[in-house]
Amino acid sequence: MSTKDFLEKDYYKVLGVAKSASADEIKKSYRKLARKYHPDANKGDAKAEERFKEISEAYNVLSDEKRRKEYDDARSLFGAGGRLGDLLGGMFGGGGRSTPTRPRRGADVETEASLSFGDAIDGATVSLHLAGEGPCQTCKGTGAKAGTVPRVCPTCEGTGQASRNLGNFAFSEPCKTCRGRGLVVDDPCPACSGSGRAMSTRTIQARIPAGVGDGQRIKLKGKGAPGERGGPAGDLYVRVHVASHPVFGRSGHNLTVTVPVTFAELALGAEIKVPTHRGMPVNFRIPPGTPNGRTFRIPGKGVRRPDSTLGDLLVTVNVQVPKNLEGEARDTLEAFRKLTAGDDPRSELLRQARAG
Repeated sequence: MSTKDFLEKDYYKVLGVAKSASADEIKKSYRKLARKYHPDANKGDAKAEERFKEISEAYNVLSDEKRRKEYDDARSLFGAGGRLGDLLGGMFGGGGRSTPTRPRRGADVETEASLSFGDAIDGATVSLHLAGEGPCQTCKGTGAKAGTVPRVCPTCEGTGQASRNLGNFAFSEPCKTCRGRGLVVDDPCPACSGSGRAMSTRTIQARIPAGVGDGQRIKLKGKGAPGERGGPAGDLYVRVHVASHPVFGRSGHNLTVTVPVTFAELALGAEIKVPTHRGMPVNFRIPPGTPNGRTFRIPGKGVRRPDSTLGDLLVTVNVQVPKNLEGEARDTLEAFRKLTAGDDPRSELLRQARAG
């Protein structure tokens, strides 16, 4: 049985006793459970046989005063469950050699980017200026002053880990001499004080996909902080801010536009030109009798979706009332008003108000 298995098993729980149980209480519980799960009393029952083995294993450790103390000390040091790998970076068998320092993934980085309305719709490549910790540029990450080189740590022989014994157990911890680096710097770099790490700035070109929305968070894999000891770089998360447009708006993957029209165009119907984003205007037919504020849909003139299809252009018509109406136009409109004087568009509204 390995040290790791030994530590991960809760022998007190197996025997159903408290950690403070006396030797007599442990023996009493063991005898009771042993009778219950003994193979002679459970012939052909594989689960009972396995349970009996666990009970016997637990009793063999807890009934021996020395082994029980070593077991308690080890679990107290590493916490219940014995997950040394989570706590110090790896569990080792008795007397085993330390595991070399492992590569470390770089940190994730957050930044922001501002795009024009059009670039957000079409996609764009932007320059991002990032600041963060990385290999010291003066010593190229070695931590040593120019003209010198680090030497292999004599304590851990370059592994970055040191072995520590506890009774019958052996475990690893970061080497105190080199602080886990595996190297010792005798003449440290003045820029990073021998750490090999320093704050630096860098500029990357990042491609923002088409159709990104205001406030959306984009993940760029492998564009974050560099890794250590050959580890992969982290990811870059870009929060996008999109500027407004004087003509167009957005509703999901649809573009929106309000088009001014005349009363006559709504009443009689007309063919008008509608602007599109970065394209030629399209001709659109307004049906006769169209109410003011109605919204029409022009397919395929919106924002690109992730599946490469396009949203639509939503066109809302809005009557443009003339500010100064004179001459024949005014006379004609007055004549029209007289002709339609009997048709009160508010009669139904007033009737419903009174009824309510």
